[in-house]
Amino acid sequence: MAINELRAMETFARAVELGSLRKAAAAQGISPQAASQALSQLEQHLGVRLLHRTTRSISLTEEGQQLLEAAQPALAMFERALQRVRTTKDEIAGPLHIAAPRSGFTPVIWPVVNAFCEQYPEIQPDLHLDDGVSNWVLERADVGFRIGAPPEEGLIARKLFPVQLIICASPAYLERHGVPQRIEDLAKHRCSVFRHPATGLVYPWYLKIDGEIERLELPPALSTNDVELELRAVLDGKVIGQLSGITAVPHIRSGALKPILLQYMTDHMGVYLYYGSRRAQPARVRRFIDYALNRLGSESEFMLTNEELQLNHVT
Repeated sequence: MAINELRAMETFARAVELGSLRKAAAAQGISPQAASQALSQLEQHLGVRLLHRTTRSISLTEEGQQLLEAAQPALAMFERALQRVRTTKDEIAGPLHIAAPRSGFTPVIWPVVNAFCEQYPEIQPDLHLDDGVSNWVLERADVGFRIGAPPEEGLIARKLFPVQLIICASPAYLERHGVPQRIEDLAKHRCSVFRHPATGLVYPWYLKIDGEIERLELPPALSTNDVELELRAVLDGKVIGQLSGITAVPHIRSGALKPILLQYMTDHMGVYLYYGSRRAQPARVRRFIDYALNRLGSESEFMLTNEELQLNHVT
């Protein structure tokens, strides 16, 4: 049924209920002229007269009585459905669709989702983890996370915290192979590179040199498309790796990894939270956005302070 016919049916049913077309118009927030026109169009469409109308009263025709009896259950069901949506949009309950990277992002996203669901146990999280640059709208995501640059135009993006790219090695590796002092020294060392899981392309190392971000292509002693495997290889002293702060920071703080070549460290990438317009968003989505921004904004858990960097730096 087209929307004008649905409105006309509502006008018709409300006029009978209230006993006046003018009162039906007021209840629907339309003018009496619009209500009269809608009813006339419905009668023309059906080819029958539904109401006997005078300036003071209305009454059902036989055809009007038949239509009202047939339509009232459907109209009541429709109104209940509308009321249910109006009610649930303000509830902190229901499905929450989240898009996020797969590689190495679990330490960021899961504590937030877990704590949010503990606070609001009626939330049903639906997490889609994918390293590809995907279309969040097609995936029906309510909110997304991304590492790198802000997402495409048309979305609202909020930077949560910068991603430190830290060149790391285990104490055992440095004791066995020595500590590189310059970029040129890396040619004599065993280095790992990360291969993008979705594209298969090898990520270069990103370095800050004289204030500019430059790419360094390395002959890898190890290449992998798995963040955890690369981390394990670095922890086991097999290679030097350039790791993100999300992966490396807890192991640097524990002493299992040592940052080296800090003069070249960069944090030009960031972790972003993104979403569509907040207008007409369900309360559960608005509340999760605010919760994630509050919990992850300038997140120190995944970043080393300058003092920590200098304290752990090996030269």
